[in-house]
Order: sequence, then C-alpha cells, then structure tokens
Amino acid sequence: MRKVIAVLSVLLISIGMFAYVNEGYVSPVVNVVKYASPAVVNIEAVGKSQQSSLYDPYFDDFFKRFFGGELPDTQKDVTAIGSGFIFDKAGYILTNYHVVENSSKITVSMADGKKFDAKLVGGDSELDLAVIKIETQTDLPVLELGDSDKIDIGEWAVAIGNPLGLKHTVTLGVVSAINRRIAKPDGSGYYVDLIQTDAAINPGNSGGPLVNIHAQVMGINTAIINTSEGVNLGFAIPINIAKRFASSIIKDGKFEKAYLGVVVQTVNEELVKALGLKVESGALISDVEKDSPAEKAGIKTGDVIVKLDERVIESNEDLVSYLRAYSANTKANIIINRKGQELKLNVILSSKESKIVTAKKSYFGITVREITADDISEMGLKKDLGGVMVETISSSSQSILGLKTGDIITSIAVNGKESKIATLKDWESVASTVKKDSYIALLVYRKSYGNFYTKFYYRGE
Repeated sequence: MRKVIAVLSVLLISIGMFAYVNEGYVSPVVNVVKYASPAVVNIEAVGKSQQSSLYDPYFDDFFKRFFGGELPDTQKDVTAIGSGFIFDKAGYILTNYHVVENSSKITVSMADGKKFDAKLVGGDSELDLAVIKIETQTDLPVLELGDSDKIDIGEWAVAIGNPLGLKHTVTLGVVSAINRRIAKPDGSGYYVDLIQTDAAINPGNSGGPLVNIHAQVMGINTAIINTSEGVNLGFAIPINIAKRFASSIIKDGKFEKAYLGVVVQTVNEELVKALGLKVESGALISDVEKDSPAEKAGIKTGDVIVKLDERVIESNEDLVSYLRAYSANTKANIIINRKGQELKLNVILSSKESKIVTAKKSYFGITVREITADDISEMGLKKDLGGVMVETISSSSQSILGLKTGDIITSIAVNGKESKIATLKDWESVASTVKKDSYIALLVYRKSYGNFYTKFYYRGE
C-alpha cells in the first residue's frame, strides 16, 4: 500500500510540474502567423456562367440542325474563392491566375474585415500567376518576399489562406522536396520547379503564401494531388518566378519569357527507326527559326535536345515547360545529341512577349491571337494549319461556346456563309461585322480531341 501511495504521489507531483515546463514559451510559428496573417487576403472573383440545355459541341449533324431555332439559355453568377497576399504598400497583390480568370468583379477581404474592389493588373495562364491591385489611403501590411533558390528540404513551411472559404486558416509542415514537376489538369503541359510541402493545402488556398520560419514568402500555393491518389502533397510556385513576373507586369505592363526559337517533337520509336536517331528520348528539332537564339547557338534541324542545364529532357512537353521557368535574356546550357555525338551548347535566351491577359477587343466573349512557333512546337501542329488561338473566354460565354483556352478556330460560319480563318486579320474582318440575332458556327481544333463544330445564337453585345 505504501508503494502505491508513493507511486501516486510521484505521479501527481510530475503532473503538477508539467504546467511549468516551458512556461512563457511562444512557438516561433505563432510569431510567424501574427506577422504574416494581416497581409494575407481572401479573394472573391465573380463571373457569369451561361448554359444551354440544347448545347452539344460535338453534333454530327450540326449543319442540319444549325438553323433550327433559337437556343434557350440561362445565366447565373459564379464565384471563385481563393487567397492572395499584399507584397507592396501601393496595394499590389499576388495570387494564382486561375482564381481571377474571366472575372467581372474582384473583391478583396482583409483579415480585419475590410473589403476592397480590386482590378486585374495582369495575369499569365501558363505560369498561373496574376497581380491584382486595391486602392486605399491607409497603410497596408505587406509580406517580405524571400529567395526560393535558398530553400532547404526539411525546413518549416507555413501555409496561410482560405481553404473551403474558412478565412485565414494556418497549416504547418515542411518543405518535402524542390524542383518538382506535375502535369497540368487541362493536359497543356506541366508545372515545373515547384516546391512540394506536406502543409495541408485545400481548395481556396490557391494564391496564398507559403512562408518560412522568418515569415518570408517562399512560394505561392497552387496545386494539390488528388486526395484519392495521395495526401499531404501540396505544391507552390517558387517566389523567385513570381517576383520576376510581378516586377515586369508592374513596371512594363507585360511579361517577357525566355525564347529559344525551335519547333520540336517528342522522340518515339517510329522516329528513332525512320531517322536513325541514336537516342530513345528527347526533343527532336524539326525546325529552327532564322536569327533565333537556337540558330545563334548552333542548334540544327535533326538535333535532339536531351538536357537543359541539369534537367533531363524526355519529350517536347518537357522542353516547353522548363523553358517557361527561365527568364528572358538569361544563359542556359543545352546538351544535344547529333548523330550519336553529344554536344554542349551555350545559348542566350532572348525575350518574347508572353500571352498576357490584358484588355483586348473581344468578339462573342472571347479573345484570340496568332498561332506562334512555340504553339506549333508544344501542340505538335502542322505548320500550315492556320487559324487563331483562343486566349481568354468570358464566364458568360464559356459554357455556351464549349471552348477552352488553347483551342484553335479555323473557320467561322455566319447565317450559312462560311469563311476560312488563317490569320488574326481574317478573324477580325468577319467577327467585327457580325450583327445581333445571328446564327454562328465555329470549326475548332483541340489537341486532345481533333476537329469539331460549336454553334451558338448571337444576341449582340
């Protein structure tokens, strides 16, 4: 009995002592959150979604039904919720482009409950980055931008955002890996050089900061792996890429990406046998643009790019995706295989204006642009395909038109008269003359599907 009493006494004394262990201790994470949270914002982006019960982009008997009558449709507001953070006292905010894409109204909510209307300064769909701006006379809290080139695997990572609309949620983890590559959901290539973290990231975290233990932004939370495939796998865009992007957008009103000037296709078994290639994978050069960085570096048709600096290139998608992460006017080492011999070439990547989303003239709720050599390379297009590429789609048009960014419009039919579209000038000459109450059909090429017609009834702007 005495032994039992003695044990209980020791236990009670021990429990009492626990209350004084680390008395007054404050986790460094608490300090990080106190400092960073005021600069993290909730973003609500509102657009219109238009739907038609009769719409089907793949009608086989399209022309038989095309003039059959007016298409009933409905419109409703759709709100996208995401996160962002203030990085400049002038009111500039970084976020993901997909958070504010095709929005007609952007509202920013601060941690203290204040709300502001915001405008899109510029965005890039390939990088999934956007800068928005709010106007206020009051001092704004800002986050310090760190150096993502100095990230160490295993260091603390704190994600702050608005997952599932739960404002200013904090999750803690570590940097699990760097230089990760994951496929984009739309199949248009890859996100590259991503920071991987096990800090919980959920829908609504998009655009929010991933900060280190010094409350410096390491990256912008962007993507997660499908939870049915794995958990605790989140990814962030390195802040150094975002810094270059934001600086260019604010200063110059545009963003310049690295430009090589080649048309490439993925090496496969058929090409290996037909051309007698000495490699089993890589990006085969099928064309080199005149006076391009590639030509100046000595790259020739028939060469196979197998490495870009230390990154192994196994396909044309690899090359295109990795080049997106390079700054314009920077140097790179490219290793090519030329008839079995590996050569190391030094190339100075030039600048080429990216596909920036700005205010442009749109027709039917869409904006288009010329097809570039990069498009031909990335999508494996025929050089003589012709057409214009869909760059942006308004929320009010996306459902009814059935288009996606990256689709190529090759012809337009208006009230039974069809016109081929080879250039941007062709498109504008027809689209600008379309009157309200017209029946319109677009012949569209999509990489993952092929050619199809989409039709709609145009009521006017």
